[in-house]
Amino acid sequence: MSITVTTWSLEQTSPADLRPAAEPGDDVRIARAEVPSPEFSRFLYTAVGGDIHWTDRLAMAYAEWQEWLGRPGVETWVAYEKGTPAGYVELQAQDGGSVEIVYFGLIPAFRGRRIGGHLLSYATARAWDLAERWPQLPPTKRVWLHTCSKDGPHAMDNYLRRGFTLFDTKAEEEPETAAPGPWPGAGV
Repeated sequence: MSITVTTWSLEQTSPADLRPAAEPGDDVRIARAEVPSPEFSRFLYTAVGGDIHWTDRLAMAYAEWQEWLGRPGVETWVAYEKGTPAGYVELQAQDGGSVEIVYFGLIPAFRGRRIGGHLLSYATARAWDLAERWPQLPPTKRVWLHTCSKDGPHAMDNYLRRGFTLFDTKAEEEPETAAPGPWPGAGV
């Protein structure tokens, strides 16, 4: 059995496009995971994406994670609430001054608490100033991302409220699969 999955690509072409969300409160902070850690990154990936069908990285070996995370211009920014990871954003510098928001999301228990808008705002600003931390990279000229119909129900609205604009839409048939959860055998 298959399902139709719609993928939307969105972008900002100027830092002035960013419309920040309100901060959710004193108990939330955002920090960059500066030491590449395949274990931590895989934890974030499965904890955030397990119930929304993120599967493309599940088969990656440790060395593949290490190589990916060690690339210049790849950054992981983590939102914490009272010291507990609540969600994350992964940025990737690309040719021509583009920066992709490769992954963005919240662990299910932290959704619906105004953390997502703040995390997206903060990470988008970090995408715009990425070259300040990576002097070998050109200045950012464009920040872009994609979201799909399998993502959370508020994802698209969050991107639009932060100032992203739609530039492409695609629909493809995919085999219907069960959500893997955060680890094998875990309920979602």
